[in-house]
Amino acid sequence: MSYSETRTLFEKIWSRHEILTRDDGVSLLSIDRHLCHEGSFHAFDKLKMQNKTVRCPELTVAIADHYVSTSFPEKGNEVEALKVPIKKLEINSKDAGIRLYGVGSKEQGIVHVVGPEQGLTIPGITLVCGDSHTATHGAFGCLAFGIGASEVAHVLATQTLWQTKPKTMRININGSLSDGVVAKDIILHLISVIGANGASGHMIEYAGSTIRNLSMEGRMTICNMSIEAGGRAGMVEPDQKTFEYLKGRKHSPKLKDWDLAIKDWKTLATEPGAIFDKEVTVDAGEIAPSLTWGNSPEETLPVTGYIPSPEDEADISKRETLEGTLEYMGLTPGQKLTDIAIDRVFIGSCTNSRIEDLRSAARIAQGKKALVPAIIVPGSTLIKKQAEAEGLDKLFMDAGFEWRSTGCSMCVGMNGDITPPGERCASTSNRNFKGRQGPGSRTHLMSPAMAAAAAITGRVTDARDFS
Repeated sequence: MSYSETRTLFEKIWSRHEILTRDDGVSLLSIDRHLCHEGSFHAFDKLKMQNKTVRCPELTVAIADHYVSTSFPEKGNEVEALKVPIKKLEINSKDAGIRLYGVGSKEQGIVHVVGPEQGLTIPGITLVCGDSHTATHGAFGCLAFGIGASEVAHVLATQTLWQTKPKTMRININGSLSDGVVAKDIILHLISVIGANGASGHMIEYAGSTIRNLSMEGRMTICNMSIEAGGRAGMVEPDQKTFEYLKGRKHSPKLKDWDLAIKDWKTLATEPGAIFDKEVTVDAGEIAPSLTWGNSPEETLPVTGYIPSPEDEADISKRETLEGTLEYMGLTPGQKLTDIAIDRVFIGSCTNSRIEDLRSAARIAQGKKALVPAIIVPGSTLIKKQAEAEGLDKLFMDAGFEWRSTGCSMCVGMNGDITPPGERCASTSNRNFKGRQGPGSRTHLMSPAMAAAAAITGRVTDARDFS
């Protein structure tokens, strides 16, 4: 594509970082920022086996989050086997000269929360991490995506990555949101409309008045779940909200560099007339507070909805799948969603653990009492401190919620925080497939306010009932 042609935000960033393209169409990209967590030890082991070193240690930041205990963070983890990946991250970071935000660090938190919070995530860059929800960072107008273990090793050794250029997709969301509808409802609704594979092979750009009116935290929630829509990643054009969020953060450009950065960032916009391979338009007014009922994020309904019946499905294969889902989830066709009993609640994850999320849950919990076990896991140490300064921790604990330290916690179920077999969890995380939160666990994805409402009532509840 020539520079005279109109280009999308994605195409502008891609062209800046494309070093060369092979005959098979695969391109070598330069990588500006690499974030790694405890799971990266496989990549470091590979480098050692090949007698290679980290080429640009200053461009990688290591963050402990996946295996960290949210109950006993000072121990790393109370389970000896789970301490091992944390220790390996410490050793590998020290040996390679990589900055580490590890256990006990004031900057520690969930990698996709810490990146933006520390100003490591800025418009126009390429950013990768060995975690699929790296798409979160695209909310800042950068090209951010998850990579596998072998790719992590390649980035560490070369600061480059071979990639096939994805197709482009623009999702336009316009209009005013109804009362009680938040970013989590938007993305769940969207996935229910286009399907879990609706954006497969595409880089998504979220656009429209609804997106522009969202806070940066809301935009991060949207981009975070681009993967659940099948997308390679998601992004939002940077604007004044983006700049205001980043100004003064630890790793953001400073002084004259800030002025130069702003000048450049303002050029990162999709040009009028730019063509996308696929376009989708959604009316914000049609979105209601929503939640998942099955084992895929596309199995989403408004909270006022009813469980579907296999008898209404004409396709035999889909009918059988639906029957299996209902059996696993312990649900009955025609059952009201608000009649579904909840066994426990998890408010946290890289999707919904920021201060805005905690405040919305706190508004529901204030002055009430939880009927089921509920844990609150802030997305970073800084967010935890901010919430405590605002008195949110006391508010939650007075309501019977458990106030935890930061980490991935029950979202990923590999650190000791799990939902027991057969139990049903109202969760603010991003995935609801079978066993995601523990073997035999049943997960319903929803917003922080909806999860808090479920904790108070012990069942799926419309958070608007508390307004």
